[in-house]
Formats: sequence, structure tokens, C-alpha cells
Amino acid sequence: MPAQTLDLNSALSLRDRGALFVDARTPAEFAEGTIPGAVNVPLLDNDERARVGTVYKQQGKTEARRMGMDIVSPKIPSLVRKVEEFRSGKNLPVMVFCWRGGMRSGSLAIFLELAGIHALQLEGGHKVFRRHVLDFYERGDWGRLIVLRGLTGVGKTKLLLQLREKGWPVLDLEGLAVHRGSAFGSVGLPSQPSQKDFEALLWDELRHVSKGGFALAEGESRHIGRVALPKQFYQALQEETSIWINASLGHRVRMILDDYPPPGECREAYVAPILALKPRLGGETIERLLGLLGEDRQEELVRELMVLYYDPLYRHTKPPRRIEIDIEPEKEGMLRLETAIHKVLEGSDSKGLAAAGMG
Repeated sequence: MPAQTLDLNSALSLRDRGALFVDARTPAEFAEGTIPGAVNVPLLDNDERARVGTVYKQQGKTEARRMGMDIVSPKIPSLVRKVEEFRSGKNLPVMVFCWRGGMRSGSLAIFLELAGIHALQLEGGHKVFRRHVLDFYERGDWGRLIVLRGLTGVGKTKLLLQLREKGWPVLDLEGLAVHRGSAFGSVGLPSQPSQKDFEALLWDELRHVSKGGFALAEGESRHIGRVALPKQFYQALQEETSIWINASLGHRVRMILDDYPPPGECREAYVAPILALKPRLGGETIERLLGLLGEDRQEELVRELMVLYYDPLYRHTKPPRRIEIDIEPEKEGMLRLETAIHKVLEGSDSKGLAAAGMG
């Protein structure tokens, strides 16, 4: 009895309704990239798959399949229980996939059906989903991207999250990347997603920005930590008139102090990024910065990094097409920011806005 299959578009419609997606591949394959929200219920672990692969190469398909059956058979009850736990009583069918929609997902779908859990197998597996994501970026199937820019510490991410709370459509790129987009961006945060997972997570957000719509985002370099923005999306971030946020050095230092864990909690995590700045700042300056770190003089450390490293590095990134606003004081600054967003959406000329007092 072969498993009942479903095409990708129909499967994604089920996903939008809350259906559970189950990735039957190994933990290593799952970590490399999966469908957002999927859970991993592997038929074979990393070592078992390697062993079956070796038998396939040395003894052929039949022996490899028999070995796989010997490994998987005792696991069937626990595999079904695990899926049941993830399912949490939902009545929608479970969507099972592997790499290409082959034996692993087909077998797990059959086991679930025999146990009374309605399950479907994704046609083409993760491979067809990955192709779907890449094609999406190639086509550029999204609306306008209004970009907030400014020197380090002006609070762009905080502003975007506040705008989201007020109902504005927002893409939190640093949240998706699990990185603050700076030399110290990983400090105090969990591990970043894989490149494939990052692209899939961004796709999952961006697909809701229709051609006639828009979303707000933060201006980023192509790389956010160790993940990279898709080329077509990065280019789209450069197209609209930008909103440049101005803030005093004191405000920016306070923002950084609020956003990063104090050195006392993870001092060693700050050492490597500081040392990495030696080619640009020189050995003497690095020693002074490490001294400030060792003495827990965090405010002075942040101020020095702003003046010596970040500001010279990013001041030149002001785009020629921009609206400049002052974000202080914050309440009035938010009003100015929302007004600037409306002006960009209306297509007003940024030079005229600056002359009108928006700069």
C-alpha cells in the first residue's frame, strides 16, 4: 500500500492552516535545512544512514533495504508516539517529507496511517520545496521594501518592532538571522540558522508581502553574521528612498548597552570580536579596548567603538535618496518616522521633504 501523496502548493496550503510537517530525514540533514516549522522524526540517525549507505554501495539495493528494515522496525511504535505528541490533537493530516519524496517519508506515512493517524507524503520532498524557495527569489515575487538606515545604535531594530506592534508590516531580518548584524552581533544569542533555513524563514515572511503591498526592513550589508541575504532581495533593499535615522552619540550608546549583555555575563565572548578589529584600529587601541572590557567599563568601551570603528565604517553608507529624521525624543521621533514612511509610500521627493523640515 503506497502512501498517499500531495503536491507542494497543496501541502503549503495545509501548512498555512496549521498542519504538522514531519521531516523524516536524519538530524544532520534536518540541521542543514528544512521547511519552516517542521519537526524532525528521523527514521535513521546519522550513523545508521551512513551504515545503510555503505551497504548499498558494497552489496546493493536489496541488502541495504533489508538492513534499513532491521533498523527501523523496532522503532515504529516510538516514531508513531513522537508524531502523536507533536500533533497535539490537530485534525488536519500530517505532512511527511524526506529529501526527494522517497522511501523514508513514504514508510513513515504508511506507519502513521496504520496507527490511525492520517498522513500524506510530500511529492518531491524537501528538494522540491528548496527549488520553490529559490524560484521565488529569482522571480522577485514581493512588494515594496521601505528601509530604515542609520549609524550603529540608533535603534533601528527596536523601532521596527515598535512599528510592528502598531500594525505596520515589518521584516525583522536580524531576528530571522539570530544576529545583530555587527562585529559583536552574535554575543549572547543562540546559534544562527543554516543558510538554507535562513532563506526559507525569510521566504515564509516575504511571501506575505504581495506585489501591491510593502514591508519595512532594516538596511543590512549582504551578510548578517554567517548567513547571506539572497542576491535579488538584497538588491531590492536598495531600490526605494531610504529613511535615515539620526540620534546623538549618548542615545546610541544607551541603545547598545540595553541590547547587549554586560561583559560580566560573557566576557570572553567580547574578546575575539575586539581582537578581530586589530588590522583596522591597531594594537595599541585594541589593548586599551581590552582594558576597558576587563575593568567592566562598558559605557566607555561602547563609546570608543562607536567613535573609532563603527562611525567611520558606516558614515559613508548614507544613500543619496533618503529622508532624514531625528529620533529624539523618542515619542516625537516615532511620529516623525511614521510621517516619513507615509511620504515614501506616496512617492514624494526626498529633497523636498528635507526642505520641509523632515531632515
